[in-house]
Amino acid sequence: MPDAFEAPDATEVPAAPAPADDTSATGSRHVPQPGDAVPREAVAARRSVFVVFLCFGAVYANWVPRVPQIKHALGLSDSGLGVALLGAPVGTVCAVRLASWAVGRWGSRRVTRCGAVVLSAVLPLVAVAWNAVTLTTALLLLGAALGLTDVAMNAQGVAVERALRRPVMSGLHGAYSLGGLLGALLGSTAAHLGVAPLTHFTVIAVVSAVTVWCGSRHLLPADEPSPASPSTPVTATVAKAKARPSRWPLAVLLLGLIGLCSFTGEGAVEDWSAVYLRDGLHAAAGTAGLGFAGCSAAMTVVRLAGDRLVARFGPVAVLRTGALVAASGLGAGLALPSLIASTGAAQPAAIAGFTLFGAGVALVAPVTFSAAGNLPGTPSASAISRVTGIGYLGFLAGPPVIGFTAQAAGLRGALAIPAALAAAIALLAATVRPRQGTSTRTPEA
Repeated sequence: MPDAFEAPDATEVPAAPAPADDTSATGSRHVPQPGDAVPREAVAARRSVFVVFLCFGAVYANWVPRVPQIKHALGLSDSGLGVALLGAPVGTVCAVRLASWAVGRWGSRRVTRCGAVVLSAVLPLVAVAWNAVTLTTALLLLGAALGLTDVAMNAQGVAVERALRRPVMSGLHGAYSLGGLLGALLGSTAAHLGVAPLTHFTVIAVVSAVTVWCGSRHLLPADEPSPASPSTPVTATVAKAKARPSRWPLAVLLLGLIGLCSFTGEGAVEDWSAVYLRDGLHAAAGTAGLGFAGCSAAMTVVRLAGDRLVARFGPVAVLRTGALVAASGLGAGLALPSLIASTGAAQPAAIAGFTLFGAGVALVAPVTFSAAGNLPGTPSASAISRVTGIGYLGFLAGPPVIGFTAQAAGLRGALAIPAALAAAIALLAATVRPRQGTSTRTPEA
């Protein structure tokens, strides 16, 4: 099996093939023109990939509000829970290393559909865990399904973005956030009503699997390996160069670092916001999930408007401004509860802080993945898998770092780490500037 980062030509190809004379000897992708017709298949594919992103966000988010209940049921400490939560990011990082190869072998369409169904099927396993080891194992499998589907659906999103000739990645990630919001609210409602986690997760798994399989029928087969062989020495040389991209370009490393900072913060909010509200601020079971729900709601709103924001202000300005909002918002949300505890506004202040953090980091993932998927001379799935692999190290390191820091300095102090990492994103924002030879900043049709 080839190395995951050396996939056998996982290059995404636009749905509407470019004329032969539009491909330069440098291997730059064809930039569609405003007068070109938008393929009907691309419009249908956008709807299908929207459904996948929606279900992807909803499945995992249903687990988040149940974390405190499962923690207490298994008798885990903060540090013990932090170790158990390592299962998901470890599984994700391992799967991400194989995702590029899988997409190159079978195409992002097949990998996306199968991965999303497996993700749904694995969710109920989390509810049957009876100790820290079995919980870690279940989360390991859940994380593996997450990682495989994540890379494939983002590669599919880049293909759809090129076919439509306009930014769509932010809207797709908006669907993911919408799914996260719906999942968090469903999870909080189930916790409030006392629904058993196994019943809750089984119902979600069945509904999600059916929805994603039926709704993803029109994904583009744009990245399937082409049966045609290069017909000229020039195109043969270009194809060979694309099949063997630079192993670790500096741009990939920097984009991965941005993802690392963002994913560490997002993972901290997902895994620890409910615990912080429940144990630190004595919120009720139904209220504890509102921190993540607020974060998801803000991310949904910003991402659904994000394509227009990126088109108007550019990815660098959007990313830098959002990072500063995230850092200052979460910082204030953590500091205020200690100052206004006697007023009864501590819980709303904390929820507001998590909400502002979500608004600030909302566009980090879509902007970063779009930049990675359009790096000149690098196959989309390969670049996205590399950036995702680095980024998911944040999910890998985040739970134990937050957990053990909480043991020493309290959970409030530990949650200041994501705020600091958001500030670091602002310093790295120039990395997402479009490079020569990319096709993401094309005029809208």
